[in-house]
Amino acid sequence: MSNHLFDALTAFIPDPEKVFLETGDGNRLTYRGMLARSAQYAGALQKLGVKPGDRVAVQAEKAPDALMLYLGTIRAGGVFLPLNTAYTPAEIAYFVGDAEPAVFVCDPAKADALAGTAQKAGAKLQTLDADGAGTLSQLADEMSEEYETRPRDEDDLAAILYTSGTTGRSKGAMLSHGNLASNSQTLVKVWRFTEDDVLLHALPIFHTHGLFVATNCLMIAGGSLLFLPKFDLERMLALLPRSTSMMGVPTFYSRLLGSDAFTRDLVAHMRLFISGSAPLSAEVHKEFSDRTGHAILERYGMTETNMNTSNPYDGDRRPGTVGFPLPGVGIRIADPKTGREVAQGDVGIIEIKGPNVFQGYWQMPEKTAQEFRVDGFFISGDMGRVDEEGYISIVGRSKDLIISGGFNVYPAEVEAALDEMPGVAESAVIGVPHPDFGEAVVAVLAPKPGASLEGGDVQSALSSKLAKFKQPKRVHVLETLPRNTMGKIQKNVLRDQFQDDFA
Repeated sequence: MSNHLFDALTAFIPDPEKVFLETGDGNRLTYRGMLARSAQYAGALQKLGVKPGDRVAVQAEKAPDALMLYLGTIRAGGVFLPLNTAYTPAEIAYFVGDAEPAVFVCDPAKADALAGTAQKAGAKLQTLDADGAGTLSQLADEMSEEYETRPRDEDDLAAILYTSGTTGRSKGAMLSHGNLASNSQTLVKVWRFTEDDVLLHALPIFHTHGLFVATNCLMIAGGSLLFLPKFDLERMLALLPRSTSMMGVPTFYSRLLGSDAFTRDLVAHMRLFISGSAPLSAEVHKEFSDRTGHAILERYGMTETNMNTSNPYDGDRRPGTVGFPLPGVGIRIADPKTGREVAQGDVGIIEIKGPNVFQGYWQMPEKTAQEFRVDGFFISGDMGRVDEEGYISIVGRSKDLIISGGFNVYPAEVEAALDEMPGVAESAVIGVPHPDFGEAVVAVLAPKPGASLEGGDVQSALSSKLAKFKQPKRVHVLETLPRNTMGKIQKNVLRDQFQDDFA
């Protein structure tokens, strides 16, 4: 068996003329076309001087050609480095300067602003736009549709993904061919993907969820993608009848539920809805299940590890949990200080070991060493617990833990109580400095359309549900909560906004 990610992705092609990908406006790319176009991009990169192990950094809009560039990069032996399309030139300068790519691909409209960044890093600047036009696609057009994929071993790097960097500077997680291939092969089995699957794909492809989970799984299974540039409610409703499966962030599901056109009949034929990248509230899980008869399958992954756990395909998909460890993945809940495993039911830090766990942080050997235990377990930074039936729940990031008057408060527990309240669309619980308690619990809420929320009412409703030390000392109501591009609520932004509440 080959150790090359591309070989794993293309080991099973049911029929070269089968549609691999269809865009929202009906353009189709077959599996034969995918092999040919990715070959052309591999040839173009090789012509630009990309050698095995060289980084190819890409800030490009989601489009079929951007996906072909990913496949072309790994075929040419390069290391694919996707960058969030929302990053500013100043942020891009850090990533490109840190990774020192051989080639940097950006949107033609940004080329002038980023030319200096590319030059300083010693990268050749190429362009690619949302329609698949640009200097790199022109070069690819001139290349052969045949390409002999360069050999790589399972420990060779296939990608570097920068962490979202909510604290400190962003780190480049190094993912090998073996990391990505093994994880996708496991997910295909666990989630039962086959060549009959048509996945509705509205996720970005600069992130592990849309690129490695969604795309890799469907390729390995020999299925098809309905490929939308982004979440578009009307498009999603129109394409769901042609889909068998969907992957999304929680926001996708809450937006679908907000539409009267999203009915049980519309999705009666669907096989699977998967949610990740941010916590799915138990309320959305329940409302979705009541409306459609489908239980959303929630799973847990990280930039550094891809997927670690999943709720079961058969069996109870429990709201508020991320299920069980995937086959071949070891999970333990440890005391953050001692590293010793905690008692079942107690909260500790989630530690992970398996073929999915990354090779370390790019050019940060000391940071890499700090994040691993001596026995090879990776310290995730996520706090969790395991119940008596083995289901894992995430209670928050260790950095989000609130210590108020010497007591530990896990935001997820308070948020679950808030999300159950009538009129609350979503909540975020943060700790802010307090002269007496060290930190105070503060709740930030967004109301459902037409609902009005009063801080005093919220506090009195919680008084019988939570111990006094867990109850918010202040409640703020905002129209919407700030989120990053993957739908995660940005608690760092809220902490900055409300840090003077008790000053």
